[in-house]
Amino acid sequence: MGKINAARWILCGVIAGIIGDLVGTLVDGVLLASSWNAGLQRLGQPAMGSTQIVEYNVVGIFVGLVAIWIYAAIRPRFGAGPKTAIYAGLAVWVVGFLLPNISFMYVAHLYSRHLTLYTTLGDLVGCLLGTLVGAALYKEA
Repeated sequence: MGKINAARWILCGVIAGIIGDLVGTLVDGVLLASSWNAGLQRLGQPAMGSTQIVEYNVVGIFVGLVAIWIYAAIRPRFGAGPKTAIYAGLAVWVVGFLLPNISFMYVAHLYSRHLTLYTTLGDLVGCLLGTLVGAALYKEA
């Protein structure tokens, strides 16, 4: 098994994170903005501010880095390509979005079920699309 190409991993991870952030901005910042603001208001919190948006985007970059790191790590076992990228993206989505959203948003009833469902599905699209693009650009050597 070869070593992970660190420079390529970082580059492709950042690209994957940016793509995930763009999808998240479209889904959560445009399509679900009013639902998020209503949910925050119901919890007695102010509407999303620019500092929080920047912080979410930074987290999104780390999500992309983790997704491409997982892709690079499982690539020798599963082979390079979109199928392996989907496995990596799904792993990140399940651990990073699905389980936390179910436990904190759905079970604890912090936000509506519709908001939880739609944001979680948006996260799935962002994770898969970002990982697919980042994986397509990743090369071992």
